[in-house]
Amino acid sequence: MVDKIRKSELEWRTILSTEQYRVMREYGTERAFGGGYWDHHGDGLYLCAGCGQPLFSSSAKFDSGTGWPSFAEPLSEVAIETSTDRQWFMVHVEVHCARCDAHLGHVFDDGPMPSGRRYCINSASLDFSGIDD
Repeated sequence: MVDKIRKSELEWRTILSTEQYRVMREYGTERAFGGGYWDHHGDGLYLCAGCGQPLFSSSAKFDSGTGWPSFAEPLSEVAIETSTDRQWFMVHVEVHCARCDAHLGHVFDDGPMPSGRRYCINSASLDFSGIDD
């Protein structure tokens, strides 16, 4: 289990950029092919931009052709949590940070084997820590 981080919305607004706040706290989605990590190929870890929680390894990243960073699996099952998203008359599985509850993106069942999952994540919700950092 991950220790939760709780902040007021005012605190989040001072920590996050306007775009990060829109995506991570208001459940927004960035434009496809517009985020900083959709075509990123460095070796390392992708972290939650809100709290620094390690979320995904670069070894699980793949090019899904969707324009968002896509991962076959999280770094660990306790790094993320999921919930049902019923916006826009559709049902999706939302992915959020287990530590700070930041909205990260969604998970779909059309990813590569063996997991068969595609974690479609907004770049705005991520930071990257390279192996040589």
